[in-house]
Amino acid sequence: MRRYELMMIMQPDVAEDRSKAILERTVRSITEAGGSILKNVPWGRRRLAYEVEGHRDGIYQIYLFEAPAASIAELERVLLITEEVLRHLVIRDERPASAISDELEEEAADAAAAAAAADAQLDDGESDAAPAAVAVDGE
Repeated sequence: MRRYELMMIMQPDVAEDRSKAILERTVRSITEAGGSILKNVPWGRRRLAYEVEGHRDGIYQIYLFEAPAASIAELERVLLITEEVLRHLVIRDERPASAISDELEEEAADAAAAAAAADAQLDDGESDAAPAAVAVDGE
């Protein structure tokens, strides 16, 4: 079996129970094909680099898993027909297992810190498109 990484982005307005059902179906699809989930890293809601299907935000989820190569096509087929999944990407991962787990833990911690910092920076009167005016000395 080979090791893969799946990143999927779901619509930001998807219901909590529906998102859980999609994630459970994804895990079930991997395990029924004889694979196993090594790591599950929820990145949460993040701003997209560009608008996708009318959405500016998305809910990110990353899975690191081992599975037979033949099962990847079926996994991608299911993700393609799932309306709530905006984008997904499955890549084969050839890094050592210890390096991957350390890296994913660091990325999850960085993502949480960045989200907290972004929330703290934005005031009620400002947005990403138009930040609040900054007072200049003497004016």
